[in-house]
Order: sequence, then C-alpha cells, then structure tokens
Amino acid sequence: MSQEQFFGTYYTFNTASKKDASLLLGADNLVGDIYNIVFKKEHNTTIAWLLNRFGQEIAFFDQDISHKLALLQARNWNIKAVLSFVAFTESPEPGYYWGECAVLAWPKTLDAPMTTFLEKVSKRIGEGVRPNLELGKQGVQQIIETQGSWQPTSTIPLPKKKPGTVIMKSHLKLSEKMIEQGRKGNKGCYVISWVFLLTIVALIVIFGKSCIGF
Repeated sequence: MSQEQFFGTYYTFNTASKKDASLLLGADNLVGDIYNIVFKKEHNTTIAWLLNRFGQEIAFFDQDISHKLALLQARNWNIKAVLSFVAFTESPEPGYYWGECAVLAWPKTLDAPMTTFLEKVSKRIGEGVRPNLELGKQGVQQIIETQGSWQPTSTIPLPKKKPGTVIMKSHLKLSEKMIEQGRKGNKGCYVISWVFLLTIVALIVIFGKSCIGF
C-alpha cells in the first residue's frame, strides 16, 4: 500500500533459469535476507532485479512491478526487498523456480526509523512470519514515533500453492541460523554449524551402509 511516507507489499519474482535459481537455494540467499533493487534495460524495457549482499543479481520482477518500483526510485526513495520464500513449479516443463519478497520503500528523510523497522521485519520473515505491510497512515506514524521498533500484529499467509508446486524454503533452518551467526562474527556458531552438517552426512553414510548390509 502506497502512502506519502511508505510503500510496502509482497511481490512475486522469477529466475532467469534453473542454473541461476541454484543460487537462491544456497546459503548466500536466506529467507529474511535484505536485498537492494537494481534496474537494467532489457529489450527497451526497464527490469528490476534483486541484488543480494554479495553483489549477485539473483532474480527479477515482471515488467509491471518493475515499472512501479522505477516510479518509487524516480521519487528518490530507498527501496529494499526481503526474501520471503522460494518455490518450484513443475509445469510447464521443465519447471521453473520463483518466489516472493517483501518490498518496502520510503523517502530518505525517514532512513533512521525505517531501517530499524526493516531489520525487524527481516528477522520475523526469517522465522517464517509474514507481517502485513498494508500499514496505513496510522501504522507509518507509529513507526516514526517509536523510531522503528513498532511492528504490525497482523500477518498474511503464504499464497495458495498451485498444483505441482513445492515450497523449497520459507524460514531459516537451524543450520542456516548458525551459519549466519558465524558470518556475523560468532565463530563458535560457525564451527558448530559445520560439525552439525558433517554429523548429518556421517549418519547418512553409516545408516546407508547398515541398510545395504541388512
């Protein structure tokens, strides 16, 4: 919903190919991650792309959404996106990867409260919660008055799945949380995460051999 001081909604994105989509499934793109929006000219059309924190162009929005975001950029607003979920739909063949992002935008004069608000939204989405971003003027005012600490209480569900669609990820797994802590400087969590992953691999190998032996 667009207000004078805020824009927030959930938008669907697509990937250029299955190969490109593999990046979305890895640890460099986690549910709750914050993305920048970059605009590229493609066939005389401006397309908005998601740029992750490692500088990789991950996925893109369709022409209509890209146009709406370009208008916000023209107003000199900050535009950010938060990864909400990644899905795979098998039809039409060979299938395709897609997903949704929460998209938030605001005038740069409100950077301080809105950046804090964005970080809190990001954390909730990482936990599998999808805050309703249709805030209205009162909600925007509460963000400003609380310097970004206020959060909407209402949430929205995942969209209804189409036949042949699988949600690949919609929240942070324990291993991903530990990897993220390691990136933030908590080396203990980073080591534990690798031990955890290696233990799982070892158990799979052991049980696999047991089953073969049986």
